[in-house]
Amino acid sequence: MTMLHSPELLPTAGGPGGLRTLGIEEEFLLVDATTFRPIPAADETLLVAQRASLSAVGPMGAPIAFHRELKSEQIEVVSPPVRTRSELVAVIAEGRRTVDRAAQAVGARAVPLATCPDACTPHVAPSPRYEKIAARFGATAQEQLTCGMHIHVSVTSPEEGIAVLDRVRAWLPLVLALSANSPFWQGADSGFASYRYQAWGRWPTSGPTEIFGSPDAYRREVAASVGSGVCLDTGMIYFDARLSSHVPTVEIRIADVCLRPEDAVTIPVLVRALVDRAAADWRAGHAPAACSAASIRLASWRASRWALDDELIHPTEQRLVPAAAAVAALLRYVEDHFATPLERSQTHDGVASIIERGNGASLQRTAASSGGGLACVVAESVRHGLGG
Repeated sequence: MTMLHSPELLPTAGGPGGLRTLGIEEEFLLVDATTFRPIPAADETLLVAQRASLSAVGPMGAPIAFHRELKSEQIEVVSPPVRTRSELVAVIAEGRRTVDRAAQAVGARAVPLATCPDACTPHVAPSPRYEKIAARFGATAQEQLTCGMHIHVSVTSPEEGIAVLDRVRAWLPLVLALSANSPFWQGADSGFASYRYQAWGRWPTSGPTEIFGSPDAYRREVAASVGSGVCLDTGMIYFDARLSSHVPTVEIRIADVCLRPEDAVTIPVLVRALVDRAAADWRAGHAPAACSAASIRLASWRASRWALDDELIHPTEQRLVPAAAAVAALLRYVEDHFATPLERSQTHDGVASIIERGNGASLQRTAASSGGGLACVVAESVRHGLGG
């Protein structure tokens, strides 16, 4: 759940210091290669993937990493830090290919689905920490089988990081709407575009946060969460956006894992521009929007329920607008904060494509309506997850 990059691989970046580095964590569902039912093959897949990762090296020299997650039916791929969109395209493609080949070697497939379409009883991965989590959190932990995409963007200091968290919070529901890829839960259509966000919301620290104002205030909030005896440790700080405890980044955690690899490029690049705009506003002395965490939670609920298929809450005007209009406001807000004009154009095109042909939730529902049942949903997701 955390990036394990060495801090020296992340140069001072962003704003006056240069281009911010970017990295993502993608969680994948493991399914039987024949039946497409979930299979607890994480440890076997991990062994194969880790051997393969010796040759899966990113553009800055760090390897693509593969990690165990809470459930044995999932596995995480962690990209090395990258600077350019083309580098991100390459590491996402390589990471997805490598983890799926590793899964195939043990009779499985690695699928970018944010929830499991079919009914299943997942297994807690054999780890002392995960076993403690399962014992403490009961059904919340036992039933949890969700796959997210966590986006890391470098910041120059804790002060800048907190300033970013305070200023991106109202925009994050739009990131959820664009990424939504989890309409099914336990064999039925949940009615939500991102049911992962609903399931994930059962953890005590999940969701939006109030304005922190300073690193000290953030540290006090984290310390209080751990000191309450509810969270085991700081790794269970599941805010929609948080400071990484391992590397100098902000970590945006609200997104579903994206079904299509091109969306898994578009959304992180858009998020990097959002982070850069937030930092620029802070440097210019602009205060963060005064919206409450409760109001952001409502916006996230709408994004989780309907994504791009209905109205969303405008982040600055706090009123319902067509989803495309809300996303257009985000694009205008970050317009001058892409690395290059080409990156801006590519991101605009990528967002337009998501709105036009739909996100992962749309594709899953289309597959389900074709008559092939939920196995068809997984089969189509395998195909699209590797670029069609």
